[in-house]
Parts: sequence; structure tokens; C-alpha cells
Amino acid sequence: MCSIYFLLLAILLPCCFEILSLSCSTVMKDTLRYLAGIAGPSGYGSKTTAQQVADNSSAPLHRLTAIITGATSGIGAETARVLAKRGVRVVIPARDIKKAAELKEGIENENPNVEIMLFEIDLSSLASVKRFCTQFLALGLPLNILINNAGIFSQNLEFSEDKIEMTFATNYLGHYLMTEMLMEKMVETAEETGIQGRIINLSSVIHSWVKRDCFSFTQMLNPNNHNATRAYAQSKLANILHAKEVARQLKARNAKVTINAVHPGIVKTGIIRAHKGFITDSLFFIASKLLKSTSQGASTSCYVALSPQAQGLSGKYFADCNECNCSALANDELEAQRLWRQTRALIHRRLQYQFPTSS
Repeated sequence: MCSIYFLLLAILLPCCFEILSLSCSTVMKDTLRYLAGIAGPSGYGSKTTAQQVADNSSAPLHRLTAIITGATSGIGAETARVLAKRGVRVVIPARDIKKAAELKEGIENENPNVEIMLFEIDLSSLASVKRFCTQFLALGLPLNILINNAGIFSQNLEFSEDKIEMTFATNYLGHYLMTEMLMEKMVETAEETGIQGRIINLSSVIHSWVKRDCFSFTQMLNPNNHNATRAYAQSKLANILHAKEVARQLKARNAKVTINAVHPGIVKTGIIRAHKGFITDSLFFIASKLLKSTSQGASTSCYVALSPQAQGLSGKYFADCNECNCSALANDELEAQRLWRQTRALIHRRLQYQFPTSS
């Protein structure tokens, strides 16, 4: 239970530290900007909703296909709803197929013309991720957008069927394999259609809490001492580093596909809703003015996935629908390359999977 309180503080305290490092005039200006939802350079701000972003997109979205993980609840569900409503074919790989079917039915009730496809997956299982990708590729469909949205916060030390710490396996490893297996399809689709492919990794401001000496690949796989908040932060840092390295590789190939990481903001998602209590509720009451709605939380993913303003941007980090700075460690190119190579080697050992040579 303590880990949930630490997570809440981890989400809120970076805002406090940032405020303390600024002058009083800047504090007032930035605080008012956030609370009032004043737009940044993109024309959007903290109060922007996913629907507003989609409505302002002039692209012919009915020709697009998007895969969204973690789309049965919270930010992922809202992202799926908004994209489907705008005519995007939405593919939802989900662990809970019944819940995914209920989401699909709800969206179809709003708009009977939507196209939503459901697949079963366990993101913590490399074999399951490989099976889903194989099934999807066998359909011969195009793929324009991949939103690696799913995430868990595991309070207890749990391991996946691959004997890997559950948070790291679900939040990072599963998405790494999915991205690698679907990459060539995205590059191919972009070349054939002329429409830039876009990959979005969900991260969090909490990534900045990870120090270099605590970012050990072997320890993240099988930690000696489990700390839930640290494990979550490490997985979110890994998601940014993954985006940075893949962006570098795509640029070297001159591929028409981008990849970026986003911080959705402070949203009361299912990760924390499951942990009720006086302290938790009190912290949320104190933070109520900072909390975003689910639609506001999904806005940055939709912005990076759909907005013409995000065209050509790759290897970047976004929050409140605007490009912003991430931590020095998240910007470390050598660290990103090391993590990518270590992950690739691990998956090859566990699955005997031969990655495409072009990647």
C-alpha cells in the first residue's frame, strides 16, 4: 500500500520541485498557464481533450489503421473511442477480451459505422506478443499508427511466464517486441500510401526519478529488492530510451515512420483507482486541481498520432500536446543503444526469434 502513496507523491512532487527552482513571477505564470489550460506553441494545453485534437486534424483518417494496447480502460479506451469515431480502423489487443468486447459495443452504440478489431494478448508474455503480431500480419492490413499505451503498477514482486519482473515485462519488453515485429509493416505502409507512420510510447514524468546507478538491465529483469515505484519509473524511462534509439535507426534508414514518447499528465487512472483509502483519497483531494480528465489525458497521444504539427518529429518527448524536455539520462544516446541491444539479445535467447536484418 505504501508504494501507491509513493507513486502519488512521485507524480506530484516533480511539479513542486520545478516550481521551487523558478522565480516567483515564473511560478505564477507557469502555474496559471497549467491551471487555466493556456495553450503552448502547438496551440494546445493541459485542458485540451483528445476529441478536440482529433476534430482539428485535417488528415483523411478513414484510411488509417491503428493498434492501441491497453485500450480497455482509461486513456487507452478514450484514445480508441476518439480515433474510431473519426474513421480510423482500430485494432485492440487485450488481455481481457470480455472487457474489450464491452468497450467495442459501447463505441459502436455511439457510431455504428466504426471498425474495431479485437485480439487476445498478454503483453507480459513474449510468446503471446509474438502470436498477436503474427496473427495481425497474416491479415495483410496496412498499419499507420501504433500506440504502446498499456501499463501496470505492480505493488508486489511478481514475475511473468518468462521469469521477468512483471512491470518491466508488461510496460517495456512486450511493447519493444511488438514494435520490432510490426515495424516493417509500418515502413511498407508509409511507402505505399505516402502517409507517415507514427509510433507513440506512453511514458511518465516519473521517469526523471531514475538515477543512472539504479538503471541496470539485469536488476530490472530480476530485482534483488523490489520497489514498486522504482520499477514503474524504470519502465517509463525505458520507453523513452526505446523511442530515442528507434527514432535514430528510422532516420538512418530514411524511413517515413516516426516514434515519440508522451507523458499523459496527472490522470486518475485504474492503476491508482484500485487502491482506495483515506490517505489515497486525501492526496487526490489535495491534487484535484492538477488532475486531468481521461479525455485530457488522452489528448497528447492523439496529438502526436494525428496532428499535422507533429509531422516529421521523431525521438521527442511530449506533454500537454507540446514538445518538452525529458531527463538527461533519457537523452543519453549510448544508454538508449545499450538498452536496445540488451533487449534484443534477451528476446532472441528466450524466443529464438530472428529479427529482420533491416531493423
